[in-house]
Amino acid sequence: MATPSRIAVYSGTFDPFTLGHADVVRRAAGLFDQLIIGVAAAHHKKTLFSLDARIAQVQAETRDMGHVSVLPFDGLIMDFCAAQQAVAVVRGIRNITDFDYEAQMAAMNRKLRPGVETVFLLPDAPLQCISSTLVREISKLGGDVGQMVSPGIAIALQQVQKKV
Repeated sequence: MATPSRIAVYSGTFDPFTLGHADVVRRAAGLFDQLIIGVAAAHHKKTLFSLDARIAQVQAETRDMGHVSVLPFDGLIMDFCAAQQAVAVVRGIRNITDFDYEAQMAAMNRKLRPGVETVFLLPDAPLQCISSTLVREISKLGGDVGQMVSPGIAIALQQVQKKV
């Protein structure tokens, strides 16, 4: 009898996808048979990049990871996990503020779908200060984000900032 595949979902807006996100993906990919990166439509947020651009960026950044796939999602993450037959949702936490918020979300998600565990992963220490919000702001003000995102995303940030 075959062992069922352990599928996890790592969800986020990824606006933009940072080196911290990439680190969490690498760590999660080592723990599960398949990792699905769920890129949120995020209708409630005004994103810098379109959903299609964010999906393309995450796909480009994870193309060398064989058992990682990228899909868009809209709605509740637990519904997306159910549709993907995921046993876990992965959340990256950088600090105690993230942990407080994510612990509340994990408790609520457990009420919605008790069979899906939440796994918290810390990015590597030098990456813990990176957030998409700060990257967008630094880029907007002309700062160097080269230590926070890949070269391709740094270029995309420069290009989109010229249009804004």
